[in-house]
Amino acid sequence: MNMDNRNTQEIKGKVKRFVIENFLMGDASSMLKDGESFLETGTIDSTGVLEIVTFLEEEFHIKIDDKELIPENLDSIDNLTRYVAGKSNAA
Repeated sequence: MNMDNRNTQEIKGKVKRFVIENFLMGDASSMLKDGESFLETGTIDSTGVLEIVTFLEEEFHIKIDDKELIPENLDSIDNLTRYVAGKSNAA
C-alpha cells in the first residue's frame, strides 16, 4: 500500500468515526454508505456542516475557506475524504 492510499484510508477512518459518533449517535449499524449525501439522508443539517468544518480544521490542521463550503467537498464521507486528502497533499 502506498503512502497516499494509507493516508487516505486513515483520513476516511477518522471522518467516518466522527460522523458516526456525532451524527448517528454512535450507531454504526445505521450504515450510512460512504458515498451517500449527508443532506439527502438527513444525517447532517447546516449546523452539522459547521461541526464537520471545525473537526476537519482541528483534526487535520487545514483551513477551509468559505468558498470551499460546497457539497462536492463536504456532503459525504467520500467527498470529505477526497477533500481533506487534497488539502493535506497541497500543504
